[in-house]
Order: sequence, then C-alpha cells, then structure tokens
Amino acid sequence: MNILDIIAKKRDKKELSKEEIDYFVDEYTKNNVTDYQAAALIMAIYLNGMTSKEITNLTLAMAYSGEVLDLTRFGENVVDKHSTGGIGDKITLILMPIIAALGIPVAKMSGRGLGFTGGTVDKLESIPGYNTQISVDEFMENVEKIGISLMGQTLNLAPADKKIYGLRDSISCVENIPLIASSIMSKKIASGANKIVLEVTVGNGAFMKNIEDARKLSETMIDIGKLAGKETVCILTNMDEPLGYSIGNTLEIIEATEGLQGDMEDDVKQVVLELGSYMIKLAGFGDDIEENKKKIMDCIDSGNAYMKFLELIENQGGDVSYINDVSKFENAKYVFPVLTDKVGYIQNIDAEKLGKISCYLGAGRIKKEDNIDNQVGLIINKKIGDKIDENDILGIIHANDENKLKNAVEEFKQCFKICEEYVEKPKVILGIMK
Repeated sequence: MNILDIIAKKRDKKELSKEEIDYFVDEYTKNNVTDYQAAALIMAIYLNGMTSKEITNLTLAMAYSGEVLDLTRFGENVVDKHSTGGIGDKITLILMPIIAALGIPVAKMSGRGLGFTGGTVDKLESIPGYNTQISVDEFMENVEKIGISLMGQTLNLAPADKKIYGLRDSISCVENIPLIASSIMSKKIASGANKIVLEVTVGNGAFMKNIEDARKLSETMIDIGKLAGKETVCILTNMDEPLGYSIGNTLEIIEATEGLQGDMEDDVKQVVLELGSYMIKLAGFGDDIEENKKKIMDCIDSGNAYMKFLELIENQGGDVSYINDVSKFENAKYVFPVLTDKVGYIQNIDAEKLGKISCYLGAGRIKKEDNIDNQVGLIINKKIGDKIDENDILGIIHANDENKLKNAVEEFKQCFKICEEYVEKPKVILGIMK
C-alpha cells in the first residue's frame, strides 16, 4: 500500500477502504506522507466526496491517531459544545463559563481560525498571559479545581486532524461536508465527552450556505455520534449576518466580557440560550428547555457567570485586569468610522466578505503559518432590518496598516445592501436536529 495509489483511487472517484484511510492518517501523522501528497488527497476528497463508510472511518482514524481522553471522573454525562464556524461567533467565550457556573464540568478544546471564520483559541490568546497550550494533565486538573478549562487542541489529541485542519485552510478545501463532519467529530470523540451539542451555522457567513447542506452535515454528524456512542444534538443558526457586533480577536473578547455582565446582543443571547439549554438537558440538570433558559439568565444576572470567566482566565495565566477594565486593551493604530450615504433599511449583509476583510486586516490567516494581529477587526453598527439615515455609522474599522484601511473602507460599504422598504429582522434559530 502506498499514498500514490490512494490518491489515484480517490481522484478516480472510488471508495477508499478502512485500511487505506488508516494508512493515510497514520503515515501523515508520522510525517511519512508529505504535505503536498496529503493536499492532493484532500483536494480529491473535496472534489469527489466520500461515502458514509469513508466518513466514519476517517473520523475514527483521526480520533484515535493520538490520545483519547477519559472524562468519566467528571460524571456520567460530560457535555461538549462545538460550532461549525461563522463571523463574529464568540459563543464559546460566553456560554462555557455559564455552564461551568451552573455546576456542569467544562473540559473544552478549541481550534484556531479557519478560512474567513475566527477561532476561539486565537481570541483567548488576545488576553495577555492566557495560556491555551497547557498539558492534558493540567487541563484535567483545572476542570477538577474550578470546573472549567479552555485550551487549544494538543499534539496528543487527534493530531491527524490538527495537521489536516491546518492544511485544508491553506489549500481552500474548507467548505466540504465529509471533511467538516470528520474534523469536528474526531475532536469530540478524542476529547472524551459522551454528549455533544453542535451549533451548525447556515448562510453566507458560514461554510454551509443553505439549510439543505446544513441539515445534511447535521445528519452526518449525528450518525457518526451514534456509531461512536455519543448522543448528539445539532442546532441550526443563522449566519447571514455577523453574530453580535464585533469581528476580530480582542474586539470579540470585549463583547464576550460585556455579554457575561448582562449586556448582550439579541442574536448572541438567542444562540447562548438555545445551545446552553440543551447542554443543561444532556448533562442531566433539567429536561425543561424553557426552565433551563431561565437558569442561564439567572446565572448571568447574579454575576456568577462573569466571576467564573475571571476564574478561568486567572487560572490559566491570564491578566484579569484587562477583563475588569476592557479599556486596557490596546487599540489598533487606526479606528475609522464608515458612514452611510443612503437612507432606508439594511436588506442584507455579506457576512463572508466581512470575515474576509477582517482576515485581510490581519485578524485571520491566509497561510497556516501567518501570525494574528489581535487588535484589528470590525465593529458592525447596523444589522439586517435596521433603519438607517444619511451619515449614520455603518461600522468601525480597526486597522494597523493605512493602505489596508483605505482598501477596506470601500469593501466594507459594499457588504451592506440598502433598500427603501421595511425589512424584517431574520430568524436566529433555524432548527434543531437530534
């Protein structure tokens, strides 16, 4: 068996055997398959797809390419949460401290930004001192000590997925159901949780552009979950516009901090409540979804969620003074308001393009080795359905490069379509699949 034959087989639209998938994953993890050979196979998968059997075999091969955590010490039902990615998606930063404050253990590994979407690890690392690259032992000890730990994916957990994840980003092979499903579920299996709540984002700012593809991805992940003995719930959310008002690493930390103090954008609140209520249910802490939503709001209103966020940050080396006073975060060199020259209503927003503008400014990666600029990004002042007058502020661009700022201004304006007729606010929660 060799990698060239495996590439050729998938290039010719044939089904790969379990042995061939295991061989590729194992040899790529050991660096015996080169990046360019792996890229060729990933591109063939992207173009030609995979059968259900192939997707399951790829998921399990990646999950067991390294260590698999045993979280049974934290109870019978350990719940994890994951999002398929979107623009301005800071839900993990808000929701996980809430869940931990409610007494449900949170042992969560997150990824870095991928394509035009942001990554929780990048956002956390914009907090001075916060350490996302801790050992698995320290990760587990943190959960036992304070009930929560958020870290980056370690080299020992699903290392094959970590390599393939970065490679996909660099060769424009991100938006693909088999690759997304196997990546997400391999991490969840390796992470040790036995209950999983997945936010599947839908719209122009998500990898799944339409509801049909989102349902197909959800079905694929639910099926993988069943085979792996992991109860999985998928919540479909609207990503036709950015979630909340901020796009960028420090900017999203600031918004998450405000959210945990009770000042939360309505769309963010709806997603937090829906995902959180199902996490509480799967953890065995309450079957009534509406009652669970009330528990979440009470947790925020009491200040317990915010205090747990501070505890998390301090416990992993972060400087909590930046959270207690977000004005301490250093601004980008240029903070430029973009004004409207029209009157009417926001009809639609090109969320993906906004994500790409933020990435262009330095908030995301074009190549997998690119460095992140934590200060840059976008603030969105107007959302779909909002009324606008001439010279209203559409948004604010945070940039550290004058030329990039100039290029971004016109691109930013083009992301907003304005009409004269009244426009209704879009639905945020689009469906729930179990």
